[in-house]
Amino acid sequence: MDSTGNPEHIRGLHDLVAGTADIKGILDGVTLFAANAMSLVAGEPFDCALTLRRRKRTATVAGSSEKAVLLDRIEQNLRQGPCLEALDVGHAVLLADVETDTKWPKYSEALAIADCHSGLGVPMDLGETSEAVLNFFAPTAGLFTREVISEATALADVAGSTLRLAIRIESTERLNADLKAAMANRTVIDLACGVIMAQNRCTQDEAFKMLTQASSHRNQKLNAVAAEIIANVTGVLTPRCTSKTENSARYSCSWRLS
Repeated sequence: MDSTGNPEHIRGLHDLVAGTADIKGILDGVTLFAANAMSLVAGEPFDCALTLRRRKRTATVAGSSEKAVLLDRIEQNLRQGPCLEALDVGHAVLLADVETDTKWPKYSEALAIADCHSGLGVPMDLGETSEAVLNFFAPTAGLFTREVISEATALADVAGSTLRLAIRIESTERLNADLKAAMANRTVIDLACGVIMAQNRCTQDEAFKMLTQASSHRNQKLNAVAAEIIANVTGVLTPRCTSKTENSARYSCSWRLS
């Protein structure tokens, strides 16, 4: 029997983070890895889906197969099953046999129709902002022995740490991308202000007010108007600015494409 807690499996899950470009790919990879690992443990083919709960709302976000995604979504729609209970109680919850377990009758009936006869929900710790659970599906009853449940719990612990790492990396990359975009926009706006200052012999504050008024008048984002000014600095874009009063130091400005 293979152990899901051995270093090879831990390394395999963490390699998903390094070898996959996006968070969705990592989520799919985790469910496929979990299904394969538990299939080796139990000696029968398992399916696995991953449910995420944020702000008290749950959703199926990944699955090792289309069947796993379908069965997990049925549970979300019926709002009953081991997966959802595992999220509430914080430990593994078993549906041992759909033929004899009457706790979730509608869900058990749906599983039986899909030729799935037992299931297990195992929660994962993702931190304070969200919760997740691995939902395992087995083709026959009696496969989720105490040893198999223990292995699934150990695997969920490792998978949880993998997902926390992936989420942290994605958040950092998204923040870096946002900062780069903000810096690029700021540069374009500063350059456009320089053009306006040169053309209108005004201060930087006055140039920025002109740019802001043009953005509002055209119902365009500030950086879009600024980019247009830079793109047409050779004379295609002609500024027309009018001073209301010298005392108020307010300016209206519009741009006309010639």
